Amino acid sequence: MTSPKPVDVVLGLLRTIEAGGGAEAIAPFLAEDYVLTEAPHLLAPEGSTRTRAQVLDGAEHSGEIVSGQHFEVRRSTCEGGRVVVEADWSATVLMDLPHWDKGDEIRARTASVFEVRDGRINSQHSYDCYYTPR
Repeated sequence: MTSPKPVDVVLGLLRTIEAGGGAEAIAPFLAEDYVLTEAPHLLAPEGSTRTRAQVLDGAEHSGEIVSGQHFEVRRSTCEGGRVVVEADWSATVLMDLPHWDKGDEIRARTASVFEVRDGRINSQHSYDCYYTPR
């Protein structure tokens, strides 16, 4: 059995998130040593680094914060196990957040660099630019 193409693994993760997948649904996409590094952005001015366990915990609770997540993939490229995705992300906010009120649409332009090994994502570096409400 052959491993799926790295780009298919990454796009599968995005579609699973869009479908409302929690920790159990996204866990198969993430290697045990997975690390997510986020560059500083509006909601995390210092940026962040999270382990697989922390990301899965966040995924389990994301349905309390946003609904209807959608990724409009603008462009992707793959070289070996490295996949780069540029996308527009949107969701509906389910609670008041800095800059957004419950019920608002939250939107961001994102660029993420994924490293895929043996059919699973072992790292992700994300660069998110959030649009603020007018």
